[in-house]
Amino acid sequence: MTSLLPPCPQCSSAYTYEDRGLLVCPECAHEWSASAEATARQGAGEIVRDAVGNELKSGDDVTIARDLKVGNKSIKVGTKVKNIRVLPPEEHIGDHDIDAKVPGFGPMGLKSSVVKKITE
Repeated sequence: MTSLLPPCPQCSSAYTYEDRGLLVCPECAHEWSASAEATARQGAGEIVRDAVGNELKSGDDVTIARDLKVGNKSIKVGTKVKNIRVLPPEEHIGDHDIDAKVPGFGPMGLKSSVVKKITE
């Protein structure tokens, strides 16, 4: 299973978890602020936009903007995906710049060009 949280910056463990506003690594016990990480990423000039131009950030909720064929099944347009993770450029797999857990399909990478941000 792919974690929706970033890997540990010290040991690169993928098993990080959130505890009272901090991200924690169970392997090396390193703790860091989730907001500091987001600020650092934005400071690096990384801006990811959805299919209609809205800026996406980790933790946003999105809907699928068009039908996506996955194997012999399809993710239908309008499927809600909660709590996405915007990947830093070094973690992109091809054009897939979002990590998400899609209902009925599980964890997978998505392209920002096929999602729309849910705005309140």
